[in-house]
Amino acid sequence: MGAAEVVGRVPPETTQRAVGYPALFVLVALGALVPVIPTGALVSSAAVVAFHQRTLPLGVLVVIGVAALAAFTGDLALYWLGQRGVRSRGGSRLLESLRRRAAPERLDRARVRLEEHGVVVLVLSRLVPAGRIPVMLACLLGGLPLRRFARGDAPACLAWAATYGLIGILGGSLFSEPWKGVAAAVALTVLISSGPAVWRRLGDGRGTGREG
Repeated sequence: MGAAEVVGRVPPETTQRAVGYPALFVLVALGALVPVIPTGALVSSAAVVAFHQRTLPLGVLVVIGVAALAAFTGDLALYWLGQRGVRSRGGSRLLESLRRRAAPERLDRARVRLEEHGVVVLVLSRLVPAGRIPVMLACLLGGLPLRRFARGDAPACLAWAATYGLIGILGGSLFSEPWKGVAAAVALTVLISSGPAVWRRLGDGRGTGREG
């Protein structure tokens, strides 16, 4: 039997999983390090595809597990690099980058919540748009050991992956064609992630209007 015949007999779902799961892991892990990649939309899209395959519910559970592990790996790598910056005399470019991405008032709130609730606040920080970096920075500046950060971040990453996985399931259940479900899931994740920022800008605009 030739190689072409062997490849031809491989089910499309198997091929997609063999390529898709490693790609999902790499992209989500990179997204945790460089917050330019829309990781939530990636997880939801992967969940939509898994929903329409014959491996349901195992496929969706694997997507959630891979995404959670990737997010956890990326968070630990970023925290470890941040710790090196805190310990060095002049800091580091990474630490300064984290400071610039965390508004002072959000960082202050993160410090207070961390003092009051401990690492439990990490779970909420992963679910709230733009909440991860201020809490992580508060942990770094507070000298939280990597091991304690990991204990709080593990359930946070799992809750985050499960949330966006459920969004994907919702998108997949609404449409019979996978691409429509992917489009709906991406639109929903973008709305969730950009909603708080838009609301804050509207609030600032109203405040400025009153002052004027």
